[in-house]
Amino acid sequence: MKKLGLAITLYFWLVNGIAFAQTQNANPLSMKQLINEQFQFAAAQYKLLDKNIPQGLTPQSFDAKTGKSMNKDIQWWCSGFYAGSLWYIFEQTNDLMIKQQAENALKVIASNQTYTGNHDLGFMMYCSFGNAYRLTNNPEYKNIINRSAESLFSRYRPSIKAIQSWNKNKYWECPVIVDNMMNLEMLNWVSDNGGDPKYKKTSIIHANTTLANHFRPDFSSYHVVDYDLNTGKVIKKATWQGAANSSAWARGQAWALYGYTMMYRFTKDAIYLKQANGIAKFILNHPNLPSDKIPYWDFDAPFMPEAKRDASAGAIMASALLELAQYAQKADKITYKTAAETIINSLSSDKYRAKQGENGGFLLMHSTGAYPLNSEIDVPLIYADYYFLEALMRYKNWYL
Repeated sequence: MKKLGLAITLYFWLVNGIAFAQTQNANPLSMKQLINEQFQFAAAQYKLLDKNIPQGLTPQSFDAKTGKSMNKDIQWWCSGFYAGSLWYIFEQTNDLMIKQQAENALKVIASNQTYTGNHDLGFMMYCSFGNAYRLTNNPEYKNIINRSAESLFSRYRPSIKAIQSWNKNKYWECPVIVDNMMNLEMLNWVSDNGGDPKYKKTSIIHANTTLANHFRPDFSSYHVVDYDLNTGKVIKKATWQGAANSSAWARGQAWALYGYTMMYRFTKDAIYLKQANGIAKFILNHPNLPSDKIPYWDFDAPFMPEAKRDASAGAIMASALLELAQYAQKADKITYKTAAETIINSLSSDKYRAKQGENGGFLLMHSTGAYPLNSEIDVPLIYADYYFLEALMRYKNWYL
């Protein structure tokens, strides 16, 4: 009887062990299938998108009401996201037609390497040529990235210890926006890959100035800090694209989360990791974050729950959380990865992802560009697609 009892016990251990293993493997297997399907879908959509781009322009959005594609000139801050998205798609599909599109898209924006009109050279040239160089090792691409870093560096203002975002205008003297954290990635990379060390030093100075002046005690961020260029003192703190100066504009919080996570990657400075963790917890614990974790366009937006969502902010958050999970302590690691999974699944659902052949070729629906300016409300946006694809790739590379 003892032998029989032992056999029965071993049997149940075996069965339960197999069941547990199947449960543990179910999610990775389903995520792998989901991610592969998204990249195949993206390849088909971006071949459609390519047909809607006039020569010399870059895609930005699509108006479902009129059926018109919205395209921008190459000095628009989003001009690098199309090429960058194509390189992500090619990396996962090996589709040579997509590669050709990516190479063509780079030619359109190559002259931006000498552009000094704003701070967006990282978005424009690193998301595009950075991914191209990573996959091809083409030295011409690296030269363009290096030249772009020098153009961005030209906007560094020693008196305020930061890179000026926009030029002086009737609203601002010397504005620095939280989005600018994203452009520091190119400066860090160039210094770490044979370029002048001044670029990384500048990125650290800028990140520290932003940390000191952009954030509230709860780790939420203002969008714009305006400086006196002569004295270096802060003139005012404001939120240009959010609901109010005191509000937490969703995409701004996403830029901050991504930016400080990235700065920790390049420097391993614990202050940046602490900041990224604080921002992540502000976002994920906010009472106004919906259960699908796709935020409203502002965490303090009026008319919730009818307020518009911002899929682009969700995509940026997912990508950032996946990287932050690489550096976080165990409990936070699980929290960040799980939240990113929820966002990815939400964005991959019919609620946010377009049907094949629709949406002008863009992948995601329901992003919000600048609600107070009545600009790009509840539409597809090229950078939403880019960070969605990046989040998918990061999940596949790091967790499958």
